[in-house]
Amino acid sequence: MRILVLLLSFFSTSLLANELVVFTSRNEHLIKDIFQQYEKKTGVKINYRTGEPGALIQALKAGGENSSADILLTVDAGNLWFAKNEGLFRALDSEILNKTIPTHLKDPDNHWFGLSLRARTFVYNPNKIQTSELSTYEDLANPKWKGRLCLRTSKKVYNQSLVAMLIDQHGEEKTQQIVKGWVENAVDIFANDNAVMKAISAGQCDIGIVNTYYYGRLMQEDSKLPLKLFWPNQDSTGVHINVSGAGVLKQSKRPEEAQKFLEWLASSEAQNSFAAINMEYPVLSGTAWDPLVESWGKFKQNTSFQLSKAGVLQQDAIKLMHHVQYR
Repeated sequence: MRILVLLLSFFSTSLLANELVVFTSRNEHLIKDIFQQYEKKTGVKINYRTGEPGALIQALKAGGENSSADILLTVDAGNLWFAKNEGLFRALDSEILNKTIPTHLKDPDNHWFGLSLRARTFVYNPNKIQTSELSTYEDLANPKWKGRLCLRTSKKVYNQSLVAMLIDQHGEEKTQQIVKGWVENAVDIFANDNAVMKAISAGQCDIGIVNTYYYGRLMQEDSKLPLKLFWPNQDSTGVHINVSGAGVLKQSKRPEEAQKFLEWLASSEAQNSFAAINMEYPVLSGTAWDPLVESWGKFKQNTSFQLSKAGVLQQDAIKLMHHVQYR
């Protein structure tokens, strides 16, 4: 409630010339430098507020036309879809964004655009598992993994989007069998990806599904942990990916300037910095990867899943996970 009150009070601030207001769920240390880089380049000041995606979206809805916000920058296509579904974004007619951002990484109606990629993949203990044992997300339902799998909670949107992808690919009946198998094989279900990896390194389980940047952060803290990445589904659909992305808000008083900022974030000048600071992947083809990220190896990503479906199928995914008692 306190965050909502603070955000609402921000709506009453006067509009300044050469200023953009960004509401973002990304932590300050992940966006402050990139905002300052744009300010130095253009003279346009970026004023920003951070918070959880749900709280930001509700605050923007409550602010309505009185809002001074121009852009919502958040993580996961499910959150971006929800913001669009709540009527917050405007469609953009941007040749740059349409040319730069692949179709599967943006809203079909051009209300939001992915700006960096994150992969949700396997982390495993190489002392317990040979790579020849590993293959696909679906295979983690195999009884051979019973008592060896750790899962992050179903309440996190990252896993909801992963299950939404499986529903889109296999249908609900087969996906239910897959996710039920995960739950039956799981040693435990943890609050976050870090807890999953720490359980693996401690020998509580052998394998889990995490976002790669969590792996990168943890290995920077302790490079001796018995953890490695594996890219699943390389002989079929590819690794499940998601985005951090943004859209221009419908009530923006500076939509042209806001669009220019998104176009800049998608440019070669900004892409490496925007992705590398969180150990993510650039969406712009040909952009150099951060050296640490590159050391994890190349992989085939799932390009057949239109990420807007992560939102469309989100409630179906939640119901399915609840049905199989994936808490």
